[in-house]
Amino acid sequence: MPVNVAFLTLGCKLNYAETSTYERQLGSCGFVAVPWNEGGADAFLVNTCSVTEHSDKKCRNIIRKLHRLSPDAPIFVTGCSAQLRRAPLEGLEGVVRVFGAEEKARVAPEIAAHFGLPYDDSDASAATMFPAFSCSERTRSFLKVQDGCDYKCHYCTVPYARGESRNAPISQLVLQAREIASRGIREIVLTGVNTGDFGKSTGETFFQLIQELEKVEGIKRYRISSIEPNLLTYEIVDWIAGSSHKFLPHFHIPLQSGCDRILQAMGRRYLTEDFRRKIAYIREKMGEDVFFGIDVIVGFPGESEEDFEATFRFLEEIRPAFIHLFPYSRRPGTPAAELPGQVQESVKTERVKRLEALCRSLNQTFKRKQEGKTARVLLESTDKKGQMYGYTENYIKVHLPYEAEKVGQIVPVLLSRENICMEGEEE
Repeated sequence: MPVNVAFLTLGCKLNYAETSTYERQLGSCGFVAVPWNEGGADAFLVNTCSVTEHSDKKCRNIIRKLHRLSPDAPIFVTGCSAQLRRAPLEGLEGVVRVFGAEEKARVAPEIAAHFGLPYDDSDASAATMFPAFSCSERTRSFLKVQDGCDYKCHYCTVPYARGESRNAPISQLVLQAREIASRGIREIVLTGVNTGDFGKSTGETFFQLIQELEKVEGIKRYRISSIEPNLLTYEIVDWIAGSSHKFLPHFHIPLQSGCDRILQAMGRRYLTEDFRRKIAYIREKMGEDVFFGIDVIVGFPGESEEDFEATFRFLEEIRPAFIHLFPYSRRPGTPAAELPGQVQESVKTERVKRLEALCRSLNQTFKRKQEGKTARVLLESTDKKGQMYGYTENYIKVHLPYEAEKVGQIVPVLLSRENICMEGEEE
């Protein structure tokens, strides 16, 4: 008799890629994935996030909710909060096993063993990086190419949660990309903790990786989910602008602050002038229609009103298409947690609201400039009130009347005020 297991994922695209892999692994030995909230799960697997204090609390609250929903179903926990907050999670009712960062290859074998199902775990501890990709969507896959981080920015717990920078070899990632293509998926998003740092464990480079992935038949599009500004090299930009036919004009680049004093206090590896030059160079090579998603942390310790205004003005100047906003969260064990000048929550909230208004304005301006242009849109399978959705190469979300035969197809679309989705987070 099959065992029903429900999967819950919190946090980043990397977690979604890993959860999808757990689902495939368990499916291979008799488990059936079911919705978590319908009461039919025999077990739960929760992939947690610890990027903020709120994230940790949300993980614990969800686990408590699952136990109330199905008191007899064992709960297995993995992810960043599992690594950093192991003891509190182990103390929650219903939790039978918490897997740390180095135990991800043990997740599927141990869940299978718990239910007495056979599982081939001969290579469960062989790799230093747990390989993963998602395939739950019919059009897009998240491919994990790198894990961990050596940067240790002063506010960040991720290096402690995921360990040192490491990666799978290019040859293995090419094989995974081919498997993704064999499933009929046409777009891959390259994911990692510090994606551009690829190569630390194999002596290869991120540039070599994207050149090899370009050759994979069946994959029509690639996006780079997030890359540090100092690692998005001019060589990479030149190649994408010139030789690549698959890597798209869409960049997610963490800025974190538009004030040099705060950037240095954060332990970042660039200044605003470096960032400004990189954005200008990309636009020079690829045009004004490049989509830039920019990460910004609001209320870092010591951030004055003048510092915040510098960030606001800098964002107005570089004109990203979207701003991902994060109020600073004081994380125990990080250098920033001990800094003087911790900013009041009410001040952070007010500053976030001001940047949210700027984000809406910049996003709508970017989209309005696309009106009247013909774009290539990869259409997705969702049928919502007779409409289907998809994204242009430069990440404009559009909607069209639903046509089943167009699912997974890349079609030309004349962009207009009527078919561009104007509201909602982009990434």
